Amino acid sequence: MAFRESGSKIIIKNKEQIEGIRLSSQIAAKTLIAVAPFVKAGVTTAYLNQICATFMRDHGAKPATLGYHGYPKESCISVNDVICHGIPGTYELRDGDIVNIDVTTILNGFYGDTSKMYEVGEVSMHAKKLIQITRECLRIGIEQSIAGNHLGNIGYCINKHAVANGFSTVYEFCGHGIGLNFHEEPEVCHIDEKGTGPILKPGMIFTIEPMINAGKARAKIDKKDGWTARTIDGKLSAQFEHTILVTDGVADVLTDVDGSF
Repeated sequence: MAFRESGSKIIIKNKEQIEGIRLSSQIAAKTLIAVAPFVKAGVTTAYLNQICATFMRDHGAKPATLGYHGYPKESCISVNDVICHGIPGTYELRDGDIVNIDVTTILNGFYGDTSKMYEVGEVSMHAKKLIQITRECLRIGIEQSIAGNHLGNIGYCINKHAVANGFSTVYEFCGHGIGLNFHEEPEVCHIDEKGTGPILKPGMIFTIEPMINAGKARAKIDKKDGWTARTIDGKLSAQFEHTILVTDGVADVLTDVDGSF
């Protein structure tokens, strides 16, 4: 879940905290695997939300989004031109839709956060390219998440790749520290200046969640629900998200349970 929230300094997690966050992150990731077979034409986003909610609770976790700042559901489900924070409801998926499902779990007080894209039936080649480039942007961000690097290099490299492929990077939402709370420091911007920001250290845990648009980068918030963020030009948007642990070597992707990243 993309959010901006000020806080204190970056928390370096200890071994016990890391393992707690890892277990919560694994349930979040497995939730997205469990819901996948149900993402098909004719299914409502409310039904997908119920699948996610049931899976989380059956595995001992609570959905962190429910009630967070008044958010009304257990997941965020964003279809087509919705960038993020789509509220599940009566919308029935259609052939050609692209869908992001975003879940955050609380397990024994520890948080894990992840999202991914799904294709409904046959989607356009343009939509496929958008999804692929967004996945690559996340992978590039993860590769920059190494001890000794500047935090800003994550966003610099993500945006460079998106723009080089003809897309734009949303700058109004960002990744965030996570683990002991839903949203912690640091903010992880997906557009940033090279060589800026804090130096990454082992034990830092944060999300990287690039939102890449087919058209303009700006977002507009639905005035009725106060949450749903859409592209300003009605063009498609895609997002992938993982919870990342900085180590002494390559980043540990806590929400990757199937080796896809």
